[in-house]
Amino acid sequence: MDAESIRSEIAFRFSRSSGPGGQHAQKRSTRAEALFDVAESAGLTEAERARVLRKLGPVVRAIAQDERSQFRNRELAADRIVEQLTEAVKVRRRRRPTKPPAASREQQLDDKRRRGQTKRLRRNLDE
Repeated sequence: MDAESIRSEIAFRFSRSSGPGGQHAQKRSTRAEALFDVAESAGLTEAERARVLRKLGPVVRAIAQDERSQFRNRELAADRIVEQLTEAVKVRRRRRPTKPPAASREQQLDDKRRRGQTKRLRRNLDE
């Protein structure tokens, strides 16, 4: 996966940002929404595309409205898209099931015996 080719395929939409900010926030479209079409991407191999489709779906979306600048929000949204794709493309190693060690099994049995002994000693012998 090439991050630069991915960045070139990201489409942006802009709208007014929510929250405080005065007249600047009310008049300027600084909120950036980045959209990445996985199926149409040339920057992903077939295996990567299949993995991303399975984990994230056909369209990956990220929104940024953290900064006052549209340019900065555009960068943040693109970074978030690349981050999501990088995480989705990673191949996880399969977990190999392991057996508990003999010492821990023995410890568990000792604890169980000790609890049973404690309960036996608590019994009322008159009954």
